Amino acid sequence: MGIFNKPKLRLQASKRDNMPDDLWTKCSDCGEMIHSLDLKQNLQVCPKCEHHFLIGARERINLIADKDSFTETDADLFSKNPLNFSKYEDKVALLRENTKLNDAVITGSMTIHGKPTMIAVMDFKFFAGSMGSVVGEKITRAVEQATKKKCGIIIVSASSGARMQEGMLSLMQMAKTCGALALHSDAGLPYISLMTHPTTGGVTASFATIGDINLAEPKCMIGFAGPRVVKETTHQDLPPGFQTAEFMKEHGLVDDIVHRSKLRDKLGQLLNYMLP
Repeated sequence: MGIFNKPKLRLQASKRDNMPDDLWTKCSDCGEMIHSLDLKQNLQVCPKCEHHFLIGARERINLIADKDSFTETDADLFSKNPLNFSKYEDKVALLRENTKLNDAVITGSMTIHGKPTMIAVMDFKFFAGSMGSVVGEKITRAVEQATKKKCGIIIVSASSGARMQEGMLSLMQMAKTCGALALHSDAGLPYISLMTHPTTGGVTASFATIGDINLAEPKCMIGFAGPRVVKETTHQDLPPGFQTAEFMKEHGLVDDIVHRSKLRDKLGQLLNYMLP
């Protein structure tokens, strides 16, 4: 009977306990197991299928800005609780601690290939990149500074849409950001929009899709409502690739799809062409 009570191998258990949890990452698209170091060196892009993983706002800025050229603006703004939404302040405080961000966007000035530009980069890790009053205010200020400095503005979107905890104050940011961009356009200055996974809701319905040039990362989701909601509402089967960047390019919403490794050069080329 002793054969059925054979003890576990302690050596194997010890090795398993000491294995780091974040050493390998499974690609959600092709299922490939990728070593974390390889993924980092490949700009968080799967080397097998080129699936673009989410990256943070600071990582994005480091990827495209000239070295030591980025200066952050309005970093001290963070959300209050204007509608007294239950536990909203606690949630914001926890996210600020965990992400080291004050809200879902980082704004600032920088240069790309020597060309000055203002930039606003959304970060999906903070409240799923939702747009509250602080996000709208920071983006609007960045656009206004770009207009004042007579330079371009780049906005990188990654968002679930308007932040419901701020109600109408959140929806107001759609009009406010678009108003600032309209004045920027009247001044004859360029606005480049980059949509990343996912770009949805009120962000898609406002500033994300009105760039002079609309760019997107490969296979990212772009839409107002999710495909399941659209299907349940229309009671129709959706076409293949619905709401992907490739689908949007085919139908004219996106001008070009840019691989992450080529993004910096693409933005520099566009700014060089569009700026006086």
